[in-house]
Amino acid sequence: MKKRTLILLALLVQTALLCTAQSLKSIAILGDSYSTYEGYVQPAGNRLWYRVVDPRNDVTSVDQTWWHILCAEHGFRLCANNSYSGATICNTGYHNEDYTDRSFITRMTNLGNPDIILLFGGTNDAWAGVPLGEYVYEGWTKEQLYHFRPAMAYMLHYCTTRYINVPVYFILNSELSDDINASCQEICAHYNVPLIALHDIDKQQQHPSIAGMRAIADQVYQALGK
Repeated sequence: MKKRTLILLALLVQTALLCTAQSLKSIAILGDSYSTYEGYVQPAGNRLWYRVVDPRNDVTSVDQTWWHILCAEHGFRLCANNSYSGATICNTGYHNEDYTDRSFITRMTNLGNPDIILLFGGTNDAWAGVPLGEYVYEGWTKEQLYHFRPAMAYMLHYCTTRYINVPVYFILNSELSDDINASCQEICAHYNVPLIALHDIDKQQQHPSIAGMRAIADQVYQALGK
């Protein structure tokens, strides 16, 4: 009888833990180097910046990344992290190279089945000086998607219509160009997507340090809370 009672209690605890895990809101990240960490990005072939061996700044553990802090401290579950170091939102990359294989608008179809989507990009578009293009909100051509504004609009249109009833947020890095900042604000407003404009992010080698990661996590959580 005592053995049966213990087994029953163990099953009840296991069921309770499973229900708790399933009740956590899941997040999907579509990002660039700021959201990478070796072993925690999908697909596995995506280029990384934050690494286990030979770290490039003081972030030396996955639990120091902004998204790990967000999940661990605020009760979220990571559904997908499709981040690629150096990726642009549009199909144009550094030195005017074709980045179609890694662009946000190519990878946005692979985000799983999340409760919340966090789009964290635009940094490489700004750094690479990609062409801005015009504001285009429908009927995008292949050529237009090599420009930032049409590609940004295309991404928000896709995410807000493909992932029905899933809140979508756009995270905007600090210290980017005025043109990229203004374009993101304009396009997010058009699609009624909340824009989380980061500020006071400590960086080493232009990438968030431990302190910078903490600031990102705090600012994103504050926006999600609202």
